[in-house]
Amino acid sequence: MADSAGSNRRLGGSLTLVDAIAQSVGVMGPVFSIAFLVPLLVGLNASGSGAGAAAPLSVAIGAIGVLGLGWIVAQYARRIHSAGSLYDYVTDGLGKRVGAAAGLLYYVGILVLGVGILVMIGGTIHDTLQAEFGITPLPEVVWDLILLVGLGVVLYMGVALSTRTQLVLALVSLAVVLVFFIVVIVKVGDGNQVVTAFNPGTSPQGLSGVLFGVLYGVLLFTGFETAANLGEETKHPKRDIPRAVLISVLTVGVFYVIGSYSQVAGYQFNLDALGSNAGAPLFGLAGPVSDGGFGSVAVRRLLELVVILDMLAVMIGCSVAASRGFFALARDRRLPTALSSVSGRGTPLVASLVVVAAHLVVIVITAAWTGLFAQENMPHYVAMFSWGSTYGGFSLAVIYLLMSVGALRGLRDHSKLWAVYLAGATGIVVTGAAIFGAVYKVGAPIIYAPYAAIGVFAIGLVLAFLHREQSIDPVTAAVPTARA
Repeated sequence: MADSAGSNRRLGGSLTLVDAIAQSVGVMGPVFSIAFLVPLLVGLNASGSGAGAAAPLSVAIGAIGVLGLGWIVAQYARRIHSAGSLYDYVTDGLGKRVGAAAGLLYYVGILVLGVGILVMIGGTIHDTLQAEFGITPLPEVVWDLILLVGLGVVLYMGVALSTRTQLVLALVSLAVVLVFFIVVIVKVGDGNQVVTAFNPGTSPQGLSGVLFGVLYGVLLFTGFETAANLGEETKHPKRDIPRAVLISVLTVGVFYVIGSYSQVAGYQFNLDALGSNAGAPLFGLAGPVSDGGFGSVAVRRLLELVVILDMLAVMIGCSVAASRGFFALARDRRLPTALSSVSGRGTPLVASLVVVAAHLVVIVITAAWTGLFAQENMPHYVAMFSWGSTYGGFSLAVIYLLMSVGALRGLRDHSKLWAVYLAGATGIVVTGAAIFGAVYKVGAPIIYAPYAAIGVFAIGLVLAFLHREQSIDPVTAAVPTARA
């Protein structure tokens, strides 16, 4: 039963460090990301710029930049822990109005990203079964609906179930793909060129190409901060949330460097060879030796399966983060208070229903309105995912930028002020570059995603300025924007 005084309730739970790590790793989707973003890193993108065979260097630089952002999140997590933490961090640094607008942009962005992934999973399952086994047991839309029902159950049952599910999916997929990457590197043997992979001169555009590749290197880590959204449901948030964020970034960063190196080395540092498998170079490497791969049909099918498992973890993580964010905004009187209702299991009831409903709407649109965001020679579910991931990635980059700017003020009382300035400057540079990459030489319909995100932020600002401030005691009203 929902609590009628939901706005005076806090979410229940006693999550651990492992749960928090699972949330961050789950939303980053390391296997899914490394499988599909390497072509963009090397330069097979709309602008034609990239790191080339020096893609691992771009990833390493991007990881350093994200560590700066992670350090800021870790410092805030020691002070503020709530269901809508990142929104509270921006509020602490830039004020309530900008914070409220940032919260709307952030959680809508997370939601759109998750919705796009759901239809991508359904379409991928349908097409993979058809291509690999010649069977179509269910229509694409039915796969989508099955996924939606499962997601609804996970959201209602509680975040512990969702994080444990994410953990299993992520660990299985990470382990399988990491082993394959190592096998590829070993089989390349004397063809390994570590110096080449970390030499800026290897890029066709030199250092500028490497730095442009950093834009996509940062996007690989999108969602690293979502463990902070579980601060209110974590038993020791001051200790576990900072650790979870930094451990997630470091662990996944190492995986990304190995994964990007394995793929460029597997194609003999030849961009033309990699470009011939631009859809998913990982699957090309996993194919039979007779086709130029390092595996077999069975290995390729196994990797296709674990990529789908990782996509499921991303979808769950996005939905968990979005439901907690809408709950927090409603409890802070920034969205209709009905969204702050809590179920008997201590989960955000109405906010979760809104998340499920949003998925359902997009499922119907994907099936019925096949011209929306359509791109030539691309299944509609892929076009919907491409638009949704661009929207989500751009939205999160804007929030990271706002958080970095705000930290210069919000953390000005920190004992290591030099570290605040260093991390803030690093965050500003890398997120500013990522935002530039999201709009530079990008055409329709993808360019409409950043435009839509800017529109949502503008609406959030207008609503925030129209909103009449109310005096809310952060202790008695359980509004978690106060510092711990």
